[in-house]
Amino acid sequence: MSPLPHELGGSSLWDPRFGAELCTILRLLGAADLSLARIFEGHVNAVGLVCRYGTQAQIEGLAGSVRDGALSAVWGADDAQGLRITPERDGNVLKGRKILASGAGFVTRPLVTASAPEGQQMCLLDLEIGYAHDTSSWQAQGMRATATGTVDFTGRRITDRERIGAPGDFMRQPHFSGGAWRFCAVHTGATERLVDLFREHLNSSARGEDAYQLERLATCVADATTARFWVEDAARRLAVEDDPESIVAFANLTRMVVERSALTVMETVQRGIGLRAFVRPHDVERICRDLATYLRQPVPDRAMSDGAQVFLSSSRSAGDF
Repeated sequence: MSPLPHELGGSSLWDPRFGAELCTILRLLGAADLSLARIFEGHVNAVGLVCRYGTQAQIEGLAGSVRDGALSAVWGADDAQGLRITPERDGNVLKGRKILASGAGFVTRPLVTASAPEGQQMCLLDLEIGYAHDTSSWQAQGMRATATGTVDFTGRRITDRERIGAPGDFMRQPHFSGGAWRFCAVHTGATERLVDLFREHLNSSARGEDAYQLERLATCVADATTARFWVEDAARRLAVEDDPESIVAFANLTRMVVERSALTVMETVQRGIGLRAFVRPHDVERICRDLATYLRQPVPDRAMSDGAQVFLSSSRSAGDF
């Protein structure tokens, strides 16, 4: 319930004004289990979209479902055909499927995107437990517990009550790209946990006085802390700044910083611990496997170049950017 508004029994974590609190929660969840954190982050994202663009009745309806134990998620990935809203003589129906749908099979209030004659439309669905889904193709190296799969919606009728917002709202800035700080917070939490585990290894193996190991540890602490500072600032900017372009640019650069920090920490911790870091059921093996998979977010190079382009065309100094 925590992402929902206070007046509906939540803690309003969907609201950017509570970004600092949400950042802490996402870091802690990321440190504990990245698959769990992925499911929760998607739930927060979906609730936020409904609260931002939906009607009061739609928000209250979702709150009631969540109060009864339902989870939401954002299912936006399409195959080549894509999910579409097709007008028919007796109403509109969905045709197509969603792929890479995390929580397939147990998320019952997903927010899906579908193409319509007037543009991309968000729809908040209410699915019955036991709906058809397929997770057999989810054979990724990590993040297996997210139950990511495919859900076919062909033939399902769609009503105006299920449409959230106006066409195009889903990708409206700065929230579409600016909200990337949330999954960056999850990545940062896992990165911080790796540093803690490395310290535990050095203490338990009496290798804490080794100069090379101390150098590795120092590098890891610096990288994890850098990632956290960037993520916390990206969350703050989304809440207080009024320049969408600069908010998005900073979030895009945050993605780059967090990814590089995580990759450096993973490699450094694995080198410092050695073979045991690659053998199950070691926590480092699990976290690195999941984190390496979760870090693969869409269009990282374009996000980096878009952020740099905004700075290139700006007259502000790097210290003020």
